[in-house]
Amino acid sequence: MSTTTADDTALTHRQILTILGGLMMAMFLAALDQTIVSTAMRTIADDLGGFSIQAWATTAFLITSTIATPLYGKLSDIYGRKPFILFAIGIFILGSVLCGLAGSVYQLAAFRAVQGIGAGGLFSLAFAIIGDVVPPRERAKYQGYFLAVFGTSSVLGPVLGGFFAGADSILGVTGWRWIFYINVPIALAAFLVVMRVLHIPHRRQDHRIDWPGAVALVICLVPLLTVAEQGREWGWDSGRSLLCYGIGVVGLVLFLVTEWSYKDEALLPLRLFRGRTFSVASTSSFILGIAMFGGLLTLPLYLQIVKGASPTEAGLMLLPLVLGIMSGSIISGQVIARTGKYRKFPIIGSLLMVAALALFSRIGADTPLWQTMLVMALMGLGLGGNMQPVITAAQNAANPREIGVATSTVTFFRSMGGTVGAAVFLSVLFSLLPEKTKAAFTAAQSTPEFQAAARANPAQVQEIARAGTSGSASAFNDTSFVNRLADALAHPFKVGFADSMSVVFMVAAAIMVVGFVVILFLPEVPLRSMSAAQERAKEEAQDARASAAAPAASAGLPGRDLAGSSLPGSGVSSGGNGSNGGGGSAAHAADDVAEPHVGHTPSHAAGAHEADGEAGAHDNVEPRHSR
Repeated sequence: MSTTTADDTALTHRQILTILGGLMMAMFLAALDQTIVSTAMRTIADDLGGFSIQAWATTAFLITSTIATPLYGKLSDIYGRKPFILFAIGIFILGSVLCGLAGSVYQLAAFRAVQGIGAGGLFSLAFAIIGDVVPPRERAKYQGYFLAVFGTSSVLGPVLGGFFAGADSILGVTGWRWIFYINVPIALAAFLVVMRVLHIPHRRQDHRIDWPGAVALVICLVPLLTVAEQGREWGWDSGRSLLCYGIGVVGLVLFLVTEWSYKDEALLPLRLFRGRTFSVASTSSFILGIAMFGGLLTLPLYLQIVKGASPTEAGLMLLPLVLGIMSGSIISGQVIARTGKYRKFPIIGSLLMVAALALFSRIGADTPLWQTMLVMALMGLGLGGNMQPVITAAQNAANPREIGVATSTVTFFRSMGGTVGAAVFLSVLFSLLPEKTKAAFTAAQSTPEFQAAARANPAQVQEIARAGTSGSASAFNDTSFVNRLADALAHPFKVGFADSMSVVFMVAAAIMVVGFVVILFLPEVPLRSMSAAQERAKEEAQDARASAAAPAASAGLPGRDLAGSSLPGSGVSSGGNGSNGGGGSAAHAADDVAEPHVGHTPSHAAGAHEADGEAGAHDNVEPRHSR
């Protein structure tokens, strides 16, 4: 009987680069879409006549991508990564085409929801595949390739978004619609590359699919995010809001009950959270998502409305943020590769984010742009030190058979935080905007500059009276009129927006303080030197040896593994790990943790490599393949 060994699954540097080529295409697609849309969102919303409801387009995308993320992780653990990343790219193509055809903000939101179903798999599956082929400690060697993709998309996205948003028409089609159409050729190229180069050995696992959990998650998230968007119009204590709260709570209870009943087959196995590394990583990712999206969605609006930048200029002005993220990731990745220590980077990153968000809250309409850019760089350094080390920690603590679930769960919590942050912070922003603008307008009326500008531009005063003093968010459905006003007349609107934004950043800073406290509990678990694919192959080989030893044990013959050790009276090899001793089975039952060395497929996989921060004995085993 032949089995796949860890040596067989060890990939050369060239093979890893070939796989990375396909993954980078998919990640470039997802990263480019985020930056290109956020840069042009103001132009899109103004053209469709829905600036104050633009959050729907972002929220719909985040809802579906958040819900889809754990499904991709679970299903890819069962059936393999390749079919699902191809499916994700295909759905993303369909959603992009539909978004380009949207005729209103609500249609755009619906089609962005379709797009989000595909996007939910692009990032999580790419990181899961990296976990399959690259050991945790070696990932820094390949991190630069992903940083190059992220950096390129971050630069190209705003430039392309500004170019398309600023063009009235290209080939007879409204300029901003090409923001979505451009995804199609890139996605097709990614689809073909992934289909050709991605070949990872996979043994199918027979599991039920937790569809009830997915439905319960939808019931929980959709009404809560709906009220987060509409609460300012309905009233936070109105009947419709209370109904949404109630449905969301019912959905949450159903989801928890379903996950408990499905146990190891659950969409988000509750057992995962017994390990401290995983629970801290998930919680901190949720908080990071809230704070991160609050900043990333508000900054482009500030640069365009307050600083008068075009979408292209606003994108280029965000370069300090991008460079900060790249610098933080490169520094943390290289140090982790040399030392094997990761804990300090999320802690430092969270502290830098708290400082940056607090400084953002001090920015006003007249703050020099260079000061804002310095804070962007600080924010980027915090994000760069936070994101990848936390995912690495979660993957390192997980069992190799559940690397997809572990990766997608952390990504899910980050996306869920982003969904909440986008909905809540934009709702807070546009709830405060009418009042803040009205107050700024009233204060400005007594200044000589405003009075002189009003006498010189009586038509503009009528526009101001209609928008600036209305006290309604609907007056800001189209903000392009601000660019047509004289500087003295436009200044109160800029002050109102900046003051509203300051409150958003102040709240985000307070939330990030909680995230800093949470990340302090992240344990330092030694990083493994085997990839997930190698460890799975090692487990399968041990399973095969245990199966071969069982008949001999039943016949009264000694059953020994290749290391020459056996468990007395059990007929199951210990895999050479003397820490379990003769009481390995009892210890496993008592601890509710399955060691992958034992001759069966682990049923409590997430805790197999980490229990309250302690690494399993196998975590530091060096692979036998040459590097």
